[in-house]
Amino acid sequence: MDHQKQETEWKERVIQIRRVTKVVKGGKKMSFRAVVVVGNNDGMVGLGVGKANEVITAIQKGVADAKKQLIQVPIHKKTIPHRINAKASGSRIVMRPASDGTGVIAGGAARAVFELAGISNILCKSLGSNSPLNVARAAINGLNDLRGFDDIAHARGLTVGQMLQATPSN
Repeated sequence: MDHQKQETEWKERVIQIRRVTKVVKGGKKMSFRAVVVVGNNDGMVGLGVGKANEVITAIQKGVADAKKQLIQVPIHKKTIPHRINAKASGSRIVMRPASDGTGVIAGGAARAVFELAGISNILCKSLGSNSPLNVARAAINGLNDLRGFDDIAHARGLTVGQMLQATPSN
């Protein structure tokens, strides 16, 4: 019964469905590619790509791929802990933490990634290529590179309280 609960907590969102063709000896072979984001709205998110002859099968394969590539995102007060720039192929993305009540200010593919990760306040700007797959990959790369307060305090050999007291407040 516990396994059943874990399966239902994941939410999925299809970012893009494309019809792709491959040139073979007898002509062109058509199939579908689905780009899917899976998340639990609590700091876990993954991106997957599936290809198949039918759309539904491609989406199912994309969901399975996304669940294999889940990452843990450090979330601080419903936003990200610090500003970060990320890159994937030709897409670049700038992510900045936002104050409470701002909402998710991001375009299509990045918005889906942030919402399913459980981030409800963020400022994001996509630069370079606007391909949905590359923008989503850049967002995942950026979220994966984020460091939480616990990680930084551990690296400095301090507790979180000591680290926050040591930093000067402006």
